Amino acid sequence: MEPDLVAVLRCPVCSEGLLLEDRTARCPHGHAYDLAKQGYLNLLPAASNGIEGDSAAMVGARTVFLGTGHYAPIRDALILQADLGADDLVVEVGAGTAYYLSGVLGTSDQRRGIALDVSKYAARRAAKADPRIASVVCDAWRELPVVDGSAQLMLNVFAPRNAAEMARVLAPDGRLLVVTPNQGHLAELVDVLGMVSVDEEKERRLEESLAGEFDRAGGEVIEETMALDRSAVEQLVLMTPSARHLNYRELLQKIAVLPEPAIVTLSVTLSVWTPR
Repeated sequence: MEPDLVAVLRCPVCSEGLLLEDRTARCPHGHAYDLAKQGYLNLLPAASNGIEGDSAAMVGARTVFLGTGHYAPIRDALILQADLGADDLVVEVGAGTAYYLSGVLGTSDQRRGIALDVSKYAARRAAKADPRIASVVCDAWRELPVVDGSAQLMLNVFAPRNAAEMARVLAPDGRLLVVTPNQGHLAELVDVLGMVSVDEEKERRLEESLAGEFDRAGGEVIEETMALDRSAVEQLVLMTPSARHLNYRELLQKIAVLPEPAIVTLSVTLSVWTPR
């Protein structure tokens, strides 16, 4: 983790800035946080200890599935909407393995990224995704450990949204890109495999959750057809929240009778927001 990236982080106890000394991030009040051997920084506040993030199995499944390129249309759309300068900072909330963040950073050596996620397993992956990315464990529902107005762009892909904190971290002329699933997303699998369905009120709830801090500045629907073999279907299901309540043996039995390839719809909305 580079010292210049630690310098845009802040202490989860006192909200003062952090500086990296050897492998320890310290604030002026003496609070100290050691870099994990895997390269990430744990800034999870004490009140959030024990919170459940994605498991090692879920993160592993996500790594495999995203590596197939089936969700590349989402990443490509984010890249087109990013409109970054040569040395901008990008913060992703709920970054997972930093698949989208690393893509958005593009080829500029001067761009930097901060991957925020509550899962230590995700943070380990994100720390290895790109040397320009600082991987940080935090709680998205509490104060984000990033200094005010430091990010030119924030990403939020299938992740929790703390509007007040995202607005605080964004520069006044910054932008927030949010990706949410549509009703048709993975529709061919939801009922057959017993997956969690998309809330019919999701779009309304998105508008309500951000309306106090952001104005909507645009958006687009990304819809593609994916041809998935049974292994890809398995990894797709196991990387989602559905993995928490499905019986693995029963899931494999249901997947075994699917056609191969299974034709599955990718349908999401990418919305663009600016801080008020």
